[in-house]
Amino acid sequence: MENSIFIHVFLLSTVLGFVLSLVMPAKEERALSAIAFTTAGFNLFGFLIFWFFWAWQGFPTLNIKEVELYHTPGYSFLIDFFFDRITATYYLVGSLLTFLITVYSRYYLHREQGYKRFFNTIQLFYMGYVITIFSGNFETLFLGWETLGISSFMLIAFYRDRYLPVKNAVKVFSIYRIGDVGILLAMWASHHLWHENITFIKLSNFDLVHEHLESHSGTGIFISLMILVAAAAKSAQLPFSSWLPRAMEGPTPSSAIFYGSLSVHFGVFLLLRTFPFWEHQFSVRILIAAVGLSTSIVTVLIARTQSSVKSQIAYASVSQIGLIFIEVAAGLHTLALIHFAGNAFLRSYQLLVSPSVVSYLIRDQFYHFQPKHDSLEDNLPRKWENTIYLLSLKEWKLDKLLSKWLFTPMKRIGHQLDFINKRNMYWFFIPFLVITLFTLEHEQALPQSVHDFLVLLYGAIALLFVLKSFSERKSPTLAWTLILFYHTLMAVAISFNEHFDPKDTMLYLSGVIPAGLIGFACLKWLQSKEPDWFTLQRYHGHSYEHPRLSFLFFLTVLGLMGFPITASFIGEDLVFSHIHEDQYLLAFFNASCFIISGISLVRIYARLFLGPHVKTYHELPYQSS
Repeated sequence: MENSIFIHVFLLSTVLGFVLSLVMPAKEERALSAIAFTTAGFNLFGFLIFWFFWAWQGFPTLNIKEVELYHTPGYSFLIDFFFDRITATYYLVGSLLTFLITVYSRYYLHREQGYKRFFNTIQLFYMGYVITIFSGNFETLFLGWETLGISSFMLIAFYRDRYLPVKNAVKVFSIYRIGDVGILLAMWASHHLWHENITFIKLSNFDLVHEHLESHSGTGIFISLMILVAAAAKSAQLPFSSWLPRAMEGPTPSSAIFYGSLSVHFGVFLLLRTFPFWEHQFSVRILIAAVGLSTSIVTVLIARTQSSVKSQIAYASVSQIGLIFIEVAAGLHTLALIHFAGNAFLRSYQLLVSPSVVSYLIRDQFYHFQPKHDSLEDNLPRKWENTIYLLSLKEWKLDKLLSKWLFTPMKRIGHQLDFINKRNMYWFFIPFLVITLFTLEHEQALPQSVHDFLVLLYGAIALLFVLKSFSERKSPTLAWTLILFYHTLMAVAISFNEHFDPKDTMLYLSGVIPAGLIGFACLKWLQSKEPDWFTLQRYHGHSYEHPRLSFLFFLTVLGLMGFPITASFIGEDLVFSHIHEDQYLLAFFNASCFIISGISLVRIYARLFLGPHVKTYHELPYQSS
């Protein structure tokens, strides 16, 4: 009982700190920073006290079941918290680094225009961090996981009146969302494997896991592979390694605490937390080790050719995380946790002192210049050495690889639907919706084959709408409306799949519809005020003149993408629970729609409200930070 009180206090203190930071006036710099480092300091010193009680009891594993947010026959959305040695290590490192960085940022960002915004985002990130490491099931983990993603976007785009920070923030968020496909599909398959919201403490039961995997080995491998995809994207492993240096466009303190030390290690955390599930899948362990080894080799070569100190540190950190992947796959968990803590502290220190070190080295090279010593590459044939150097200099073209095989095909499909525009989209949607409602009314008379066909048809059409929204460059209102249509079509698809209770439908659409309508009104108002600067062709920076509208529209973006500020977050999980275990294609359609729609919505927000202001009546900032 005492242990659960401590954990409740830790969690609630982060929420309280975030709320207090939100309501604090922007001019109160001392109060804003004090709230941030007091929250982290309270958690740090509170944990040290708790650690003695926990050690006295023999380091027991704790599982605390919280409230059941939603329950229907066969489905339950449960908030569950879990504490063990993995949580303790991540919590200690995270609290200590957050405490130190918030104290540092208090002076580093003094009189910065976005001072309040920075500390609000720091608090949001820390809240998501604590929720994620304390999560006891996939649903709770995904709640914190999504919070980490959106706060990362806000931190990278902190200098929102500059081009490169905003562009790289969208790019990093896009890769984060692609990785989220793994979490979503792993959650969906787990629902059908366990027929419940499986908790992480139950995964430690070898007999239970072995019993289920023995008869569903294919499902087990699928879940493990999806976990690996999510972990690789979050920890910048191949082929997703190029996002980490782009994340360094934010302020140095945020780079030090998040992308150098904490956020980038969450892929490792996910693998450690789910290890009991895949530890007896030898092929998966080999694959995880191979990903880590290949990433470590490639990124250490890239790091040695970078001209930017932040990029060097970023790739060096990714290289070490590749080694941690190997340690986790080998079952060396204690070593992996020590390696995580060491890498996190080292990269934070390097990023904080890097400006001073670079300044010193520039001056020192004039007095103590030494020629380059022989290196390992010098033993290779000259042709190989030059080839490796050029590949590393171009970062092994990882950005182009992702663009060519992932984003460009999605844009091409969307451009094939250019006949859908503002004039005729309702002629496509409204008759389609009328026919749908009529069919739903008489669905009992339809044969099963027609049911199965309609399910995939509506799922495919929803995906096409999302891809069209993703590729749209002219009309923000069209891109926004298509996302709203997607949610409606997906609810219809699940209704054909099996009888979707009207209460479940209302839960799913309860956050989507209000956010969609308010967001549409915001777009129309902005169009009336800025008719000449209302496209998605470039970044317009309208937050400069319309900061309140920018904030309101950002909230509607979060609501429409299913972020955990509305009940639609639960509804999205509920939709997945109604997709049958053999309907991999429908699950892929739904997961893809959820992910790509989030990217499209954030892109709409960034293109309209972030970046250099289109009106040149004031001084323009440099493109890069």
